[in-house]
Amino acid sequence: MALDIGKWVQRIASGDARSIARAITAIERRDPAGVTLLKQLFRLSRRAQTIGVTGPPGAGKSTLVDKLAVSYRARGWRVGIVAVDASSPFTGGALLGDRVRMQRLATDTGIYIRSMSSRGHLGGLASSTCDAVTVLEAAGFEMVLIETVGVGQGEIEIASLADATLLLLVPGLGDEVQCLKAGVMEVADIFVINKADRGGVEIVEKQVTALLSLAKRKGGWQPPVLKTVATSGEGVGELQGKIEDFRSFVSQGPEAEHREREKWRARILEMLRENLLAQAVGSRLDAELVDGLALEVVERRLDPHSAVETLMHNLMK
Repeated sequence: MALDIGKWVQRIASGDARSIARAITAIERRDPAGVTLLKQLFRLSRRAQTIGVTGPPGAGKSTLVDKLAVSYRARGWRVGIVAVDASSPFTGGALLGDRVRMQRLATDTGIYIRSMSSRGHLGGLASSTCDAVTVLEAAGFEMVLIETVGVGQGEIEIASLADATLLLLVPGLGDEVQCLKAGVMEVADIFVINKADRGGVEIVEKQVTALLSLAKRKGGWQPPVLKTVATSGEGVGELQGKIEDFRSFVSQGPEAEHREREKWRARILEMLRENLLAQAVGSRLDAELVDGLALEVVERRLDPHSAVETLMHNLMK
């Protein structure tokens, strides 16, 4: 497919939604043209504010993102939304399609919504999420909201991508303690108890507050615990205020440059791992050897660690 990268870059920079969509699709498909495009877009990109929204399924993440987008849009900001969904086992595409739940935003040209498939990525983010943010930054979006799949043992990487990380909890789901055990306790910047019109809010609030009192945060920021009812917008204004407080706190402290450096350090290493794996699997890995080793493991003649060591030795030759 012959593409004029220069014209493509110009259209993205002008905010053309179709060109933005094509760019993100090329990135997801690992099209070489997408990499070439990203190299040029990165130089043009203007730093956007990024907010990560994570929490268990059913916590109301999409509804809260919807309300935040409307509120930021009312300030005149252009808002990009990257909603990372679970993967379809049949197509590999986004299974839930958050755009269905944000239909009223679709007619606003100042808001761009993109659903991305996690494609089995354990961290809860699509591996190309960071690149999608680069595209949106180059297109002039001043705020990017990133909604993740849902909290699991591995889902803490949103903190390395977002300027501020919100953890949503809901009374009555029984997932509160599990969320806090998942490691998000250490990386969440603001705790939000959504659906606060339900019973049991005080119990969740006490649990979170008690755990926060035992944790020491770098830089001295003490994460607030807020209550919202996203369906009605209750508490969203206060939440925005706390997000601004956190951004101000970080930007004035010595951690600002360190956070940014660590963010890109983690991203560079992740890209290196992906490229090395793709190279090994795509060109140098002996499929018959892998099948043979798998059979030996099934028959308990070989342990999986030794199988990996054999593969590594074969690749290094």
